[in-house]
Amino acid sequence: MKTPRSAVAAALAGALLAAAALSACGSSAEAGGPQTRELRYQGWVGQVTPPELAEDLGYLGDVKLTWIGNTISGPQDIQAATTGDVDFGGAFNGAIVKLKASKAPITAVIGYYGADKDSYNGFFVPEDSPIRTARDLIGKRIGVNTLGAHAEAITRTYLQRNGLTPAEIKQVELVVVPPVNTEQSLRQGQIDVASLSGALRDKALERGGLRALYTDFELLGPFTGGSYVLRDDFLRKNPDTVRTFVTGTARAIEWSRTQPREAVIARFRSILQKRARNEDDSQLKFWKSYGVAGKGGTITDADFSVWIAWLDSIGELSGDGLKPAGLYTNEYNDVAGGGAR
Repeated sequence: MKTPRSAVAAALAGALLAAAALSACGSSAEAGGPQTRELRYQGWVGQVTPPELAEDLGYLGDVKLTWIGNTISGPQDIQAATTGDVDFGGAFNGAIVKLKASKAPITAVIGYYGADKDSYNGFFVPEDSPIRTARDLIGKRIGVNTLGAHAEAITRTYLQRNGLTPAEIKQVELVVVPPVNTEQSLRQGQIDVASLSGALRDKALERGGLRALYTDFELLGPFTGGSYVLRDDFLRKNPDTVRTFVTGTARAIEWSRTQPREAVIARFRSILQKRARNEDDSQLKFWKSYGVAGKGGTITDADFSVWIAWLDSIGELSGDGLKPAGLYTNEYNDVAGGGAR
């Protein structure tokens, strides 16, 4: 069940080669010519993302979103954006740091999910589990949706802060489990700890018998955890389209904050019905917020600096000297004031 890191590395290498080819092919067609008004993307089953909400609210104008399929992995999504298989992708900010450190020609343009008191990623065990502390996790299996992303970073941070050595941390096994199967895998004893968030977390808690061992909100407080990225050549060639997309998405995030929760959920249900992908909408009743910290998804240095420092401390960045300012821009986000860092 565990995804080999060599496979992830191979996929990343392929993504970078493809991105270089795309950049070379498109370098002569900078902004000034016709700009695309279509953005291809991957969705998430049973969920309405901020861009999807923005389109339904009419905030994207004549910019059309074209769904090409679903994903359960942020790293895979931003790799697809790097290769040009999609036009934008979203992932945990630490995964964006790692991809950028590999010289991927991408830039983060807006935050789209995060943690607050209502929306957080929790790591749960059965109520009668003997696991009570970080040290109890040595030799245990934690189910996560993908490797090298949010759940792994939070887990490693938790273990480090509780005094485990690098050798001991290596003995805590992360196992990839599809999110819809994670709760069942925990209850059946196939894993010892389950990473659960959003509606899947709340549905599991409603059924009872689980307790939280740690959460990202408890560790870090409120924060924006992930951002959407686009290729740099796409940004240069389609600045007006990108501004419409980013600002519209920012407006949708703010709309979700200001409307009654019941109204937002009703809108989500309507969107799922209209797109007709045969999705179960029962989990929508648990939605509380996107958890984005900054106004309209505004990105700050702090959204990346914590993960740069962490990745550097474990030797993932090889002394690349990455700076947060080189990873993102708010230039296209009019809700953020346009150009503010």
